[in-house]
Amino acid sequence: MSTSSESAEIAATDDDFWNVEGIVGELGQIRRNWRTTNSHHAEYGTEGFPSRVRLAKVAEELCGALFPLRLGPDFVRLHNEETFVTQSLQIALSRLQAQVRLEMHYSAERKHEVEEQANAIVLAFSRQLPEIRRLLDLDIDAAYRGDPAARSLDEVLICYPGLLAIIHHRLAHALHRLGAPLVARILSEIAHGSTGIDIHPGATIGRGFFIDHGTGVVVGETAIVGDNVRLYQGVTLGAKDFTSKSSGESSGALVRAQPRHPIVEDDVVIYAAATILGRVTIGKGSEIGGNVWLTHSVPPQSRVSQARPLVAHVQTGNATPSAASLN
Repeated sequence: MSTSSESAEIAATDDDFWNVEGIVGELGQIRRNWRTTNSHHAEYGTEGFPSRVRLAKVAEELCGALFPLRLGPDFVRLHNEETFVTQSLQIALSRLQAQVRLEMHYSAERKHEVEEQANAIVLAFSRQLPEIRRLLDLDIDAAYRGDPAARSLDEVLICYPGLLAIIHHRLAHALHRLGAPLVARILSEIAHGSTGIDIHPGATIGRGFFIDHGTGVVVGETAIVGDNVRLYQGVTLGAKDFTSKSSGESSGALVRAQPRHPIVEDDVVIYAAATILGRVTIGKGSEIGGNVWLTHSVPPQSRVSQARPLVAHVQTGNATPSAASLN
């Protein structure tokens, strides 16, 4: 027996109370206008786009294959570890191939080669997985050594959001370099959404990378980060100027795929909320203090900090304060 609210809902639907047909028609016209205006994008997605939902599952399966006992399902034990990894990789790589194929369909110049291109990319990617695991082991060790609150390597891998972001970045960076930038970007954004850490898949990151706490960290597309670098929450490795200054381009036109993000050399520590902008170099072994705003290069072994704060001492009945810097 239906309730009065259910009856009202059915009546409204039957009478097109919401004017859905009119809205559908207007939305359709907007889409057609957009495709006419942006004809160079018109064929994009005719076969579908890579799916964020499916790639999230691929990422989960790859994490399990890389670290079966710690990031795999709870039924994995030493006796069935190899079987689980074999099955996980077969499934994950097949699903990944399907997503790469969708990207290739609209980016490839020769459509009949899409299947071959997708197969080649995923095959090359699969061969990089052992090296990715080696790099991740160094990242885990760096986090354990760099954080006195960490009680074990297992805790670092299972609990630290920085490690999840780095795992996704290592996988995404490989795909980005192999020619699947959209799939790579989706993998990065999946980690961004769950950790608050935004690393563009184009960024090059060396061994032993550690992000402590992590929320709000941004690493831009053309950033180059050396070995044994540590970042804290809120650090930005960003671009300073997005506009083109070359002749022949309209004012304010964006420059794409140009080096515009910092180079951070080996053994650098960058503390919370520091912002480093532009194609500047932070020399080896340097330490950048919290809340620093930096737009120029610094030599190796530099120590950069913000100005000392001032404290005003106000005496009762005296309107004239005296100021002293904090030591």
